[in-house]
Amino acid sequence: MVAAFSTRSCRFGPLVVDYDERVLSPRPWTLAQSEWAAELAPYAAPGPLLELCAGAGQIGLAAAVLADRDLVQVEADPVAAGFASGNAARAGRAARVEVRNEPLQRALRPGESFPIIIADPPYLPSGELPRWPEDPRLAIDGGQDGMDLVGDCVEVAARHLAAGGWLLLQLAGPPQAARVSSILADAPAIGLRRRELRVIDDERAILLISR
Repeated sequence: MVAAFSTRSCRFGPLVVDYDERVLSPRPWTLAQSEWAAELAPYAAPGPLLELCAGAGQIGLAAAVLADRDLVQVEADPVAAGFASGNAARAGRAARVEVRNEPLQRALRPGESFPIIIADPPYLPSGELPRWPEDPRLAIDGGQDGMDLVGDCVEVAARHLAAGGWLLLQLAGPPQAARVSSILADAPAIGLRRRELRVIDDERAILLISR
């Protein structure tokens, strides 16, 4: 028997977003990441925004609409990537959004650079997943310590963030932000540094990193 999935819709800032139970449902607090990216956009170099671990695409798409920028989205899960493409079309942005359904580490080409990178990677330690039984494992499992995909996003940004650009990284609160900050401080050669942390609550925060 083929499983039936029910498409749902919700308001997310300037968007109406479609998704179903196979992808992570849009979290209202993540709109703060979109809005922060839009705040930075007038001061950023020309070029499209880049969203890593895009899911259904709402965070990057809202940022692109608010900033009036083109957008490249990377999402390894084909179901989520399909929703990202559909949501871009629903917003009238199909011609300005490119969705790459590829693994994070292989999705970008040598020499590509972006003035603003947005990432909301899976960041929960595997042992904490039972707290969120309704969420798809692929969308929230960050490995044993929660840092697997976080580290991958930092590595991609180190290769593809334009000079003077910004990475907005959503994390599991101030403790995980402190771990990322320590990684950056211990590896000055990658050219990234912590700039600001906006705390949503004990388990959610957005770290601004610059080149």
